[in-house]
Amino acid sequence: MPRPALTRDQIVSTAVELLDEDGLEGLNMRALGQRLNSAATAVYWHVKNKDGLVALAGDRVWDEIRLPDVDAVGWRAAATAMATDLHGVFTRHPWLVQALAAHLFHGEAKARHDDHSLAVYEAAGFTGAEADRAAAAVFTYVLGNASGASATAALSRRIRREGGDPEEVFAATLKEAAEVASRFPRLRSRVDAMSTAAVTYAEGPEDTFAYGLDALLDGLTARLPG
Repeated sequence: MPRPALTRDQIVSTAVELLDEDGLEGLNMRALGQRLNSAATAVYWHVKNKDGLVALAGDRVWDEIRLPDVDAVGWRAAATAMATDLHGVFTRHPWLVQALAAHLFHGEAKARHDDHSLAVYEAAGFTGAEADRAAAAVFTYVLGNASGASATAALSRRIRREGGDPEEVFAATLKEAAEVASRFPRLRSRVDAMSTAAVTYAEGPEDTFAYGLDALLDGLTARLPG
């Protein structure tokens, strides 16, 4: 009995699953074909190459970001909600942070998000290039804040591929980092105040993202005309 024909939706959904588990380095047409129980050549009927597949997968997860009604909630609440959702997408799909450095992303979901983001900052009172800069500043902040989680996920996969235990490697690294930090007074006081075992590799202080986002929006508010 012939296998049912693949659809682009099936391919993209499965690609997102594969990327979430194995990262960019684990995505290839052969691995994708195996997950789809289909020949790799069948995928090429829908997607030209890996770059195209990553672009489609990125646009799929970008659609997870909610677009609040700025007239109903106000520009700042809308900006906070969109930035928080974007941060959630980056941490749920850490490969996307890596992909942004090596792939050109475009698609309807991303365009819809970007257009709404500009509408939020225009509603605040920014116009033209100022709205562009405000939206870009918040996006860059969110991306940078999520880079630690992305790096940790990629490093964990590499350590496992090489037969190691990520938790053991991170614990040893944190111990070495604490020893170096103890030579500096401000860092030493913070090392003494925390339990190394309770700290996650590359993790910042609690509520770092929310604190920084609030401070950034305060700064943008101060720049509003009038």
